Amino acid sequence: MKKILLSIYEIFIALPILVVLTLLTSIITIIGSAIGKSDFWGYYPARIWSRLFCFFSLVKVEVSGRENIDKNKSYVFVSNHQGAYDIFLVYGYLNHNFKWVMKQSLRNIPFVGKACQSAGHIFIDRGNPKAIQHTIEAAKKKLQGGMSVVIFPEGTRSEDGKLHKFKRGAYQIAVDLNIPVVPMTINGSYKILSKNSKLINPGKLTLKIHPPIYPDKESGHDMEALVKESYEQIASGLDEK
Repeated sequence: MKKILLSIYEIFIALPILVVLTLLTSIITIIGSAIGKSDFWGYYPARIWSRLFCFFSLVKVEVSGRENIDKNKSYVFVSNHQGAYDIFLVYGYLNHNFKWVMKQSLRNIPFVGKACQSAGHIFIDRGNPKAIQHTIEAAKKKLQGGMSVVIFPEGTRSEDGKLHKFKRGAYQIAVDLNIPVVPMTINGSYKILSKNSKLINPGKLTLKIHPPIYPDKESGHDMEALVKESYEQIASGLDEK
């Protein structure tokens, strides 16, 4: 009976509300960014939208480690990618302005794709060999005055909720621009809405922000060591089950 009532709530109450909120947030972002200050309009409306998304989805959120980051500094945030709610968790609760590095296909989502473009998020075409360099050039223009980027180095949502191999390209921005990398561990997203799920399973999301990995003052980042250390930090925060 509980599952039936939950399904009714999600389909007939939560879903219509979330669709309307998504459309409104997209329109506000597009118009606000067109007027000016896309760094503001591309972040704060979406932050509120993400928190409301969790609220109406009956999802609780817990964050630790915010003391490890400075809102006035630029970082490359890297995180595991368990499910769709990773987006709402990071957008709504990281409390640090940033731009997503996202796949090119997301441009095609009605309203949302245009809003992401207006907000100044960075799109990457994985089928184009020059895509990484284009992404780095775009990031150089964004990473100023405390603006950061968020990347999922696994490249896509996990099929089984487990942590998978990281792609080196996700770290090229940090290596080339010589800025600190902040690993983040997400727990709970796979259970709430996995890649193959249809309905939301209310539960708890946790975000653990690990200490930044700073480049060496003389030699900068070592790519292999950077990937390995960030992977190990993220893995250390995962729930055993």
